[in-house]
Amino acid sequence: MSKAPLAAYPALRLRRLRQGEWIRRLVRETVLTPADLIWSMVVHEGDGQVPVASMPGVARLSVKDCAAAAKEAKALGIPAIAVFPHIDGAKKDAGGKLALDPDGVVARAVKAMKDAAPEVGVMCDVALDPFTDHGHDGLVENGRILNDATVERLVEQGLMQAKAGCDILAPSDMMDGRCGVLRRALESEGLQDVMIMSYAAKYASAFYGPYREAIGSGKLGTGSVDNPGDKKTYQMDSANSDEALREVAMDIAEGADMVMVKPGMPYLDIVRRVVEAFAMPTFAFQVSGEYAMLMAAAQNGWLDEERAVLESLGAFKRAGAAGVITYFAPRAARSLGA
Repeated sequence: MSKAPLAAYPALRLRRLRQGEWIRRLVRETVLTPADLIWSMVVHEGDGQVPVASMPGVARLSVKDCAAAAKEAKALGIPAIAVFPHIDGAKKDAGGKLALDPDGVVARAVKAMKDAAPEVGVMCDVALDPFTDHGHDGLVENGRILNDATVERLVEQGLMQAKAGCDILAPSDMMDGRCGVLRRALESEGLQDVMIMSYAAKYASAFYGPYREAIGSGKLGTGSVDNPGDKKTYQMDSANSDEALREVAMDIAEGADMVMVKPGMPYLDIVRRVVEAFAMPTFAFQVSGEYAMLMAAAQNGWLDEERAVLESLGAFKRAGAAGVITYFAPRAARSLGA
């Protein structure tokens, strides 16, 4: 794109285009709307809402509450909800068998939301970590995360979710080859319209801690099996950028319809590189640690909560993201609609 040469000061005064709200709105390059948001939500098996201590303002919702939230999302103009389960620790095992339960909390929540607001898309996390007693995203053998055996289990999970009515399957496990196997399975089951949003560039990050509390995840390095103390053998090294492009390219080639970068704010450079390299719908996940930091600062009076939330979400759009998965979705949508 050719650019006009800049005039010299005082012929050019850049502040002219900032002097009033009306002109700032008129020349704004990036616009955030509720349509850019996916509401990240945790569902539990009991009744009512259970606050998450490390995420002020976030609670685990019952299936009934999820249905009401779907109606709220429709009213606010939020196009989709991403649902994550909290499972009673006593029901977990090393293989995450409850992940396959067609009558489990995920399937019931999906059905309830689609019945309540069929116009709102529902996205399901395809991963075993909420269901395993060791907290890893895959099957563990002698301290090693098994790739191919995990993929087989994930495909069963994804097919169950799709048959329950899920619109978007989001494999977050970072096992090699899982998008291709999942896409072929969906085609063979006549579920060709189900979309895949791949967690294509998911980093082994310190910013996931509050989420692990929210879903009641098993503690890494302990449990009924010999399991590693971190996820660095399958999630990406935070130092790597070129590797992210290889991960994204693989998932696109295997049939992903959309890709995701996770975490969000610390990886805006990755978002920009992915968008420029592939011109694919690319989403960012504003993860639990990002949420917790903003809320902690706001509650201490160190940040203006509404301004900080909207500014952070706008940064994802400015970086090129098609949208943002965020726990702030309903709050931001209400602010944007004001």
